[in-house]
Amino acid sequence: MNIAELTARLHAIRDRNDWRQFHAPKNLVMAASVEMAELVEIFQWLSEDQSRHLPADQLEHAGQEIGDVVLYLLLLCSELGLDLDQVVRAKLAHSERRFA
Repeated sequence: MNIAELTARLHAIRDRNDWRQFHAPKNLVMAASVEMAELVEIFQWLSEDQSRHLPADQLEHAGQEIGDVVLYLLLLCSELGLDLDQVVRAKLAHSERRFA
């Protein structure tokens, strides 16, 4: 995954539609939360086994919602001046030390 390329493509969509005015960090966090809630809704009443074996249409829907969450987080990092790759790697390294 090329984060810089994804960010550039996402910014192009944002700029073409004049959406930056809506992309304050608080708004992006709320939007990511809404998309996460939509992902939760897919799994809400499933058993553990059902959640591991989604039908193709639900799996596709879950993928769409995951994509939405990730894109909002990418925009959030951009607005905050954070590098998503660096943030994720630092958190993973912290978890590896903590749970080793």
